[in-house]
Amino acid sequence: MKTIVVSGGAGFIGSHLIESLLSKGHCVLCLDNMFTGSKKNIECFRGNPKFEFIRHDIVVPILLEADEIYHLACPASPVHYQNNPIKTLKTSVIGTLNMLGLAKRVNARFLLASTSEVYGDPDVHPQIESYHGNVNPVGPRACYDEGKRAAETLTVGYRDYNNVNVGIARIFNTYGPRMLPNDGRVVSNFICQALQGEDITIYGDGSQTRSFCFINDMVNGLTKLMESPESGPINLGNPHEVTIKELAETILRLIKGSNSEIVYRTLPKDDPTRRKPDISLAKKALKWQPKTPLEEGLEATIAYFKEEPEISNV
Repeated sequence: MKTIVVSGGAGFIGSHLIESLLSKGHCVLCLDNMFTGSKKNIECFRGNPKFEFIRHDIVVPILLEADEIYHLACPASPVHYQNNPIKTLKTSVIGTLNMLGLAKRVNARFLLASTSEVYGDPDVHPQIESYHGNVNPVGPRACYDEGKRAAETLTVGYRDYNNVNVGIARIFNTYGPRMLPNDGRVVSNFICQALQGEDITIYGDGSQTRSFCFINDMVNGLTKLMESPESGPINLGNPHEVTIKELAETILRLIKGSNSEIVYRTLPKDDPTRRKPDISLAKKALKWQPKTPLEEGLEATIAYFKEEPEISNV
C-alpha cells in the first residue's frame, strides 16, 4: 500500500485515476483548486478512509508525505486554459516546480501529465517523442503548449540535477465519462449538441484528424508508466486516426433519433491539422497499448451524458 498524491484529482482524468488507485488499496491525497475540477467526480470517494481531498492551488507550495505523485493539475481544454492564460502558465510552471520540490523532499516518484500539444501543429506524422514540435510561442494556445513544454524541461532538470525519479507522459486526446459538457472538447461538444438537437459544429472543413483514447486505457497507461523505471517522455494515446467529420457522423449514428445537422465554422488559429501518436515506445517499454474501440468508448460516453441533468435528451 502506497500513499499517492494526485494533483488535479477532481478533474476528468484525475478522478478516474483515483478510482483505479483506491481499488488497488492505496491511500490517495487529492489536490485540486476546483477551477475545472468537479465535486461530483470525487463524491463517491468521500466515505473511503483511504481518500482525502485537499482544496489547494499548487502555485502555492504544500507539505505532504507521499510515495508517488501524479501531477495532472492544469486546465486542459482551450475554453478553460484561454480563460486566464497567465494563470494557466503559472500552473504549468510554478505548480510543476512546487510538485517537483515536494517529490524531491520526500523522495517520491513523480509523473508529469504532459500533452500532445507540445508538438503544436506538427510537421511530422505520426508524432514520435524525438520530434521537437512546431509551436507558436505567442499564439492563442501558447499558454498551454509552452507551459507544458516548460514543465517537461523542469521535470528533466529535477531528474538530472536533483536525482528525482520522474516520468513524463505525453497524453493525446482522451475521452469518456466525467468529461465536462462545457469544456469545448470535440467529443463532449458533439455528443451534447446531438443530445440537445443542436447543430453539430465543425471548425474547419472536417478533414483535420485526431486520435481518441478512452479514459480506462489512459489510466492504465499512466499507472504502467508510474510503476516502470522509464522517465520518458512517452506518448500515451490511441493511434487510430479519424477525421473530425467522421467523428461527428459516428456520434450522430450512435445517438438514434437526433435531428442535429453538421454545420461548419472557421478553423481557429494554430489548431493542429493532424494529430496521431506513435506509441512504439509505450508498447516496448510499458507493454501498453489501448484496447477500447472508438465506438465502444463513445457509447459509454454518450450513456454518461444522457444522465447529466443539464443535458436534454432527445
